[in-house]
Amino acid sequence: MLGGSGSSPSSCFPVPGIYVHIPFCKQACHYCDFHFTTSLANKGALVASIIREIELRKDYLDQTTIDSLYFGGGTPSLLTTEDLGLIFEALHHYFSWEKDSEVTLEANPDDINPERLKSWKALGINRLSIGLQSFNDEELTWMNRAHTAQESLSSVTQAQDAGFSNISIDLIYGSKFQTLSTWEQTLRQAIALETAHISSYNLTIEQKTQLGNKWQRGQEPAVDEGLSSQQFLLMGDLLGKADFVHYEISNFGQPGRFARHNSNYWLGKHYLGLGPSAHSFDGSSRQWNVKSNQGYVRALETQTSFFERETLSLKNRYNEYVLTRLRTIWGCDLGEINTLFGKDVADHFATGIKKIPAYFHEQKGVFTLTTTGKLKADGLAADLFLL
Repeated sequence: MLGGSGSSPSSCFPVPGIYVHIPFCKQACHYCDFHFTTSLANKGALVASIIREIELRKDYLDQTTIDSLYFGGGTPSLLTTEDLGLIFEALHHYFSWEKDSEVTLEANPDDINPERLKSWKALGINRLSIGLQSFNDEELTWMNRAHTAQESLSSVTQAQDAGFSNISIDLIYGSKFQTLSTWEQTLRQAIALETAHISSYNLTIEQKTQLGNKWQRGQEPAVDEGLSSQQFLLMGDLLGKADFVHYEISNFGQPGRFARHNSNYWLGKHYLGLGPSAHSFDGSSRQWNVKSNQGYVRALETQTSFFERETLSLKNRYNEYVLTRLRTIWGCDLGEINTLFGKDVADHFATGIKKIPAYFHEQKGVFTLTTTGKLKADGLAADLFLL
């Protein structure tokens, strides 16, 4: 069994973490472009391959004690207790764990019931990330979600009744179904659930998705960016008044309940990614597994290569630092930039900031985005990149 609960709202999260990608879903959400399949026919072979990858990559993190484990997807809650148990057994065998490690499982509301909750807790899962997305049945149908609005509400209540105190819920804003008023209602419903964490994402129309195809054919409207911006600002205001800390552009946590695993990503910590399409980072290189279930299984069975690797240049590492850190309350630290990347890069950053000062707060050499700056985060980061 792995882990306890809790996390710290600071930049000194223990490291590193492990991510396990489970590429199965009941049905395809119309907006989603993550790697998944709706066929479970190959599930056993894929679980076996993940276990084999754990063995092969046990030294990737230099045997450092692991602080966070995150099952993402796809829909990890589709795995049986036996499937999850096999993966946990391998992870426990090959890695050392902090006794209070954060262990997160992404789950859909329709997969949650008392029996599963009890089994997840017994395995050591202590944090749930529940994909509610909406409290509107018509919108959920449009998204092609498999659950109802009532299941959104009851899933959280069931998890709380089962003893899960560290729960995150996902919401999506910016769809054609939402006005500023209906979004406010959604936020107030979310606050009333009294969860520890809320992740909320602006709808993005991705190519090669059902929604993207309909948009290209003129059957769906573009996202109203002006309205989305108003919804973003309203979200920050209402959640802030409810004692949530807006610690990353799309993430709000109660004090002490920030997502430890994802925070490590944004803070540049090392992590191991397991499963098809999963990414890993060791500080100097990044690698990603093949984005094919069959290709991944076949490669692990035949002991051939199943990933690609890129050694990161100083420019790559600096640009990633700026892109990720600007999204957070920890911001970009000029002294840290000097230490990590050298004086010339720190001077480049400082010069860039002087050209766009209205979008930043500065305190003791640490630069964070203003509220207006958060609306332009990616563009502002690009303005500070090394080209």
